[in-house]
Amino acid sequence: MDLNSASTVVLQVLTQATSQDTAVLKPAEEQLKQWETQPGFYSVLLNIFTNHTLDINVRWLAVLYFKHGIDRYWRRVAPHALSEEEKTTLRAGLITNFNEPINQIATQIAVLIAKVARLDCPRQWPELIPTLIESVKVQDDLRQHRALLTFYHVTKTLASKRLAADRKLFYDLASGIYNFACSLWNHHTDTFLQQVSSGNEAAILSSLERTLLSLKVLRKLTVNGFVEPHKNVEVMGFLHGIFERLKQFLECSRSIGTDNVCRDRLEKTIILFTKVLLDFLDQHPFSFTPLIQRSLEFSVSYVFTEVGEGVTFERFIVQCMNLIKMIVKNYAYKPSKNFEDSSPETLEAHKIKMAFFTYPTLTEICRRLVSHYFLLTEEELTMWEEDPEGFTVEETGGDSWKYSLRPCTEVLFIDIFHEYNQTLTPVLLEMMQTLQGPTNVEDMNALLIKDAVYNAVGLAAYELFDSVDFDQWFKNQLLPELQVIHNRYKPLRRRVIWLIGQWISVKFKSDLRPMLYEAICNLLQDQDLVVRIETATTLKLTVDDFEFRTDQFLPYLETMFTLLFQLLQQVTECDTKMHVLHVLSCVIERVNMQIRPYVGCLVQYLPLLWKQSEEHNMLRCAILTTLIHLVQGLGADSKNLYPFLLPVIQLSTDVSQPPHVYLLEDGLELWLVTLENSPCITPELLRIFQNMSPLLELSSENLRTCFKIINGYIFLSSTEFLQTYAVGLCQSFCELLKEITTEGQVQVLKVRWLRPVIPALWEAEVVENALKVNPVLGPQMFQPILPYVFKGIIEGERYPVVMSTYLGVMGRVLLQNTSFFSSLLNEMAHKFNQEMDQLLGNMIEMWVDRMDNITQPERRKLSALALLSLLPSDNSVIQDKFCGIINISVEGLHDVMTEDPETGTYKDCMLMSHLEEPKVTEDEEPPTEQDKRKKMLALKDPVHTVSLQQFIYEKLKAQQEMLGEQGFQSLMETVDTEIVTQLQEFLQGF
Repeated sequence: MDLNSASTVVLQVLTQATSQDTAVLKPAEEQLKQWETQPGFYSVLLNIFTNHTLDINVRWLAVLYFKHGIDRYWRRVAPHALSEEEKTTLRAGLITNFNEPINQIATQIAVLIAKVARLDCPRQWPELIPTLIESVKVQDDLRQHRALLTFYHVTKTLASKRLAADRKLFYDLASGIYNFACSLWNHHTDTFLQQVSSGNEAAILSSLERTLLSLKVLRKLTVNGFVEPHKNVEVMGFLHGIFERLKQFLECSRSIGTDNVCRDRLEKTIILFTKVLLDFLDQHPFSFTPLIQRSLEFSVSYVFTEVGEGVTFERFIVQCMNLIKMIVKNYAYKPSKNFEDSSPETLEAHKIKMAFFTYPTLTEICRRLVSHYFLLTEEELTMWEEDPEGFTVEETGGDSWKYSLRPCTEVLFIDIFHEYNQTLTPVLLEMMQTLQGPTNVEDMNALLIKDAVYNAVGLAAYELFDSVDFDQWFKNQLLPELQVIHNRYKPLRRRVIWLIGQWISVKFKSDLRPMLYEAICNLLQDQDLVVRIETATTLKLTVDDFEFRTDQFLPYLETMFTLLFQLLQQVTECDTKMHVLHVLSCVIERVNMQIRPYVGCLVQYLPLLWKQSEEHNMLRCAILTTLIHLVQGLGADSKNLYPFLLPVIQLSTDVSQPPHVYLLEDGLELWLVTLENSPCITPELLRIFQNMSPLLELSSENLRTCFKIINGYIFLSSTEFLQTYAVGLCQSFCELLKEITTEGQVQVLKVRWLRPVIPALWEAEVVENALKVNPVLGPQMFQPILPYVFKGIIEGERYPVVMSTYLGVMGRVLLQNTSFFSSLLNEMAHKFNQEMDQLLGNMIEMWVDRMDNITQPERRKLSALALLSLLPSDNSVIQDKFCGIINISVEGLHDVMTEDPETGTYKDCMLMSHLEEPKVTEDEEPPTEQDKRKKMLALKDPVHTVSLQQFIYEKLKAQQEMLGEQGFQSLMETVDTEIVTQLQEFLQGF
């Protein structure tokens, strides 16, 4: 591409590509896409975005296309890679001038230079770093800033490389430039501190911006540039100097306004100082050891004493608390139980920690956390009144949770209390003791102090297990406080019910549950919405607890469910509705069928909520979860929900619909439980299966659930299902068999239609009374798959679990459809170019040899029945394998025969003669409709209806009649005498 002639054309097309008119925009984008691989295109782009006289939007677009080109075509091995000559020209052009006037474009140029540096620096671009270093020294403010900005992005990118060779190069770079980087940072920092007193906001902001950028460079070099940074004097000097610099910057905040750009940049710089310390501690804990004492002294003084008053701000306090927490929790600083096994570095760090965290220090930290940082603020109380749902979302972890002060103080309290619980437990108990009895509702400060102490007791519940008699405290103190209905007391009502929720799984007598349920019923009717929402949370913790007893809960179920439903209707925020739905789901799950009388209102409301939540997929996920538990609780009665339920499943599992990305997993689970609890098939339920083929093509992590759904349909209505979907499903399975994992293959072959569900009774004496198979659907389903299974058996499938499944499949075919087995054997004989008898003999031999792969007793008995069904036979191949057949049969007898202690005779323990309704205990879930269907199918299964003992006897007797006494005796002599003896013992009485 000729630069002179091309520049005008490319500029014109770029201008068109910035148009809002799609008729102009689309052709321009297509043309630019075609030029991406043209030699010289990126040189033209470089000329365009470095020409400051051109339109900003055009230059911006040129930078973006250049940046994307680096990702796609800069590597030498990339298709249509840029030539080395052009790359050399481009590298030189990128660092010729650092004078971009537009901030956004300057940032993009810095990023794309860093991208090139990641691939080429220092080997192909050795001049980059020296050029940047020289450029940051110039006096021109714009050039200096842009060079510094680029220097930061290059350093950041090189620091992120993880290969050993790249790490070595970065270590060398850091060693070479660290001294300069420190000097640069100190220069800009001193300049800023001098400017602060001048009051010139523009000058302050300019020097502060350079201070920030140079500190960002130093952060990357310090944290990532040294293997053993504690051995580098300059590194440790910089880190030790951070604390003094932090003090200086914090003092500067007194003279800089609270609401301007300078203040924002100042706070970002202060936070960056703390990030340097936190990152260094995280990456180099032992190198940080000399900084432990100073870090703790600094953080504690600014957070827990008067030193920080007037200069600290919330994010800084959070960072200081994180620093304390990381030192307290750091595993590198925790010695082994046997001190002699600990490293000297660990012992030194532990010694410093112990020397700092004295009893007075720990006591003061604990008291300040509780009495200062745990107090509800005026802002929080206002939010409680004006936006109660917003308040509860913030309290339980909203979007800003990670960086907000309250959760940070609570986590720090938990960590320090856990680490030093012997010291701090008496302190907290003393604070509890001073708050016994009711609190004056007119004394708001006293109410807030009690709220804070109760918060601490809840957070430290596990540590206080042996120190607090919670049952007595609940009865004598907490329960009466819940009954104070004054509006000013609502913070304590909320806190007390929260506190009980924290202790419920720690220490709470089961006998007290009814008293708690009574209190919950009252609080769910509280005037305050926040109290009701917190009560719902505690209710969830209560029903989720290991010691939950349904019988205690049932008297309160109707009231609670009604009140929860009213709460669900009242709240308006998506997050709150999800939370209340989750509580309802937990209640339904725990009481199961007992919920049936009370769900009418919820069933009527959910379709409306589903429609209202069209734009809120996470709320719809919560609705799906609720429906799952609702269907399980309603059982067969869930059929009444189908007008709403089935369209929901249809939408959630349709991969052509965008919401499936969020809803698919829960939608499939709902589909499955709907099938499991369905009393009968309906046309609408059958029609949903049209969604399955694309789901199988996805081969996602939900494949197992898909197979369970397929099984559910076959258990529910095999004839209608197979008539409708057999051919397509079989095609999908054949595709899956080519590509999915071993586990998936096993799942394919477990599908119920490989064990035809046909009513049949077996008679043991003759093989011709085998199970009749549907003459149409059987071959349709088996024809493509069974050769694959047969081949796997003959070739000795290497995975035992797969081989076991293959043998189970072939056992069903051999036992239940002899004619189809014969046609399959004939087909495979042609494929293997063998005689049928020879192939049959090979199959029996492999079956006998791999019998140990089969671990399930049902399948082992099936194998014995299937191979015995080949008898009686005068076929020489079958007679040649007679010994193996008998061996498997005797193994089967050992698996299934149990001795009757009264009569001393043996009986087949797998025989089932009638349907027994199992007794369900309170802790067990009642059987689903599918469980009942499986039980009915078992009553028709030869494995459960045919006595293996009698079957063997009848088959041997028939074989004896066919061969005569002498011939049969010769056949039996091929069997090991020990096996014959065991067989005779099992057959006593016949």
